[in-house]
Amino acid sequence: MKVYKAIGLMSGTSLDGLDICFTKFWKENSCWKFEILKAETVVYPTKLEEQLRNSIHLSSQDLLALNSEYGFYLGQITNDFIKKNQLTDVDLIASHGHTIFHQPHRKFTLQIGDGRAIKIQTQVPVIYDFRSQDVLLGGNGAPLVPIGDEYLFSDYDACLNLGGFSNISFKINEERIAFDIAPVNIILNKLVQEFGQNYDENGDLARKGNINIQLLEQLNSLDFYTLSHPKSLGIEWCNESIFPLFSEIESLEVLATFTEHAAEQISKIFNIHQFKKVLFTGGGTYNKYLIEKIRNKTSTEIIIPEKQIIDFKEALIFAFMGVLRLNNETNILASATGSLHNHSSGIIA
Repeated sequence: MKVYKAIGLMSGTSLDGLDICFTKFWKENSCWKFEILKAETVVYPTKLEEQLRNSIHLSSQDLLALNSEYGFYLGQITNDFIKKNQLTDVDLIASHGHTIFHQPHRKFTLQIGDGRAIKIQTQVPVIYDFRSQDVLLGGNGAPLVPIGDEYLFSDYDACLNLGGFSNISFKINEERIAFDIAPVNIILNKLVQEFGQNYDENGDLARKGNINIQLLEQLNSLDFYTLSHPKSLGIEWCNESIFPLFSEIESLEVLATFTEHAAEQISKIFNIHQFKKVLFTGGGTYNKYLIEKIRNKTSTEIIIPEKQIIDFKEALIFAFMGVLRLNNETNILASATGSLHNHSSGIIA
């Protein structure tokens, strides 16, 4: 029985920090199994967080410099993680990178953090840039985690991730589909900065606000929600379509209304497909107010797993995608992204 030990690195759009997950993978009766051995989230230094947050506005030269700088940072942090946990048997590192641009309709997506820099720092094989090939093949380049949902979390009717964006994957007629549902933390975290917070703990601030019915109707009527899958979202869409709607509305009201909006969009998908049970992961799972809102709008059973799975499922799956790529096996599903065919994606350093 071949056992793979891989580190997954995940930086989400909400910039909560870098998730690092060291996982063991093996096959048992032709089914993939896993065990998380070590995992942690490293909060970004203030300067780096600001650089990443504002990177969409950088010149091409400064962005290329940040690509290298962030790659060496990822290598350094991964080295620290390896030394601290005395890991001697890492087969590979799979790095998602940090998304700057995502415009699949124009055939490009960009995740910075040069994998070659990580390799130079760690001397471990690195797999990176998982999305670009899919976009070139006509796909959305997202979502990618459905391959992990298919092989590692198939006991649930659907898997929902509540991160910067909410995305879901599930099977229809034996084919796994996936798509982004709506923005979540990428909007909520931005709104609560006005209150000196990085995120709305338990949704307590949103709970204090009143729902603005006119704003809620505007949000729910956005064209994206009428599109069929596959479909994905990026920060550019939020800047163009979401934030301009908030002008001249009191912040707590916006926070409460957007939480209601996210809950409505998510529960609508549950009800359309009549899911019996859905696995919830991602930072938004800790937003008790949002979870209450979703529960009140659907009869679907919401499964909230152990903390390690909530926090590190995406990093875990990127580690798994790295294992598949190392073996040249399919790690991106065309049914999820809309690309021409299933494929094995990622550059190997």
